Amino acid sequence: MFVCFGCQWQLKPSETDASGRRIGIQRYDRIEHLYLTTGDYSALQQMNTYFPTETRMLIEDMLHLGHVDDPEINTKFLYFFQDSTLQQMLNDVQLQFADMDDIDEELLTTFKRLKEELPEVEVPTVYTQIGSFDQSIIVSGGSLGISLDKYLGEDYPFYRDHYSDHERQLMRREMIVPDCLSFYLLSLYPLPKDRQQEDRDKHMGRIMWTVNRLMQHQVFDNPFVDAASTFMHHHPHLSLTDFLKDRS
Repeated sequence: MFVCFGCQWQLKPSETDASGRRIGIQRYDRIEHLYLTTGDYSALQQMNTYFPTETRMLIEDMLHLGHVDDPEINTKFLYFFQDSTLQQMLNDVQLQFADMDDIDEELLTTFKRLKEELPEVEVPTVYTQIGSFDQSIIVSGGSLGISLDKYLGEDYPFYRDHYSDHERQLMRREMIVPDCLSFYLLSLYPLPKDRQQEDRDKHMGRIMWTVNRLMQHQVFDNPFVDAASTFMHHHPHLSLTDFLKDRS
């Protein structure tokens, strides 16, 4: 699978701000927003300098605008977002996610629990971006990208016209951290290939059960999550690693 304005935009995940608080989320979306709403060339330079991999994945793999080295790609990128719906969305993202301290703290807490349960797992670099209402979470190697345009709330006007009620219930701020955990675990323990759909559903149930465990409350609830819970109840000494690798 895949995945100078204000100094705070350039902080790396291992750095801290002036108060000593750890910054866990890289706000790539802010620089992206500036370029896509004003055409500011210095913002584009920052995107390419500080976030070259993220910019390539956004342009090539998510938006499918062409190769990042295409001489016209920056114009295509800027023009693509001139649509009035996307311009409104760009501004709505900045309003709703002006402060992400709650999400940052929740990510820090849950990934700490993940590391305690699965010591061999590397904690990913996390960044935020803005797409075009397609993918929600992008995982690429050791990085995890959150597309904030997919988490504007179930009553967001564009969602009401293009997504089912069930889908919209998942497009909330509160689902960002569970989705990050789900997609990251799925990248580490992928769905079994050449197996029956029931086997794939069972595997997803185990991923979701693990996310519930890490979140310490019931986020996902379905028969396959219940089956995973029952399985672990009968195998209390089974490690989480073996549980997620098990194909039985």
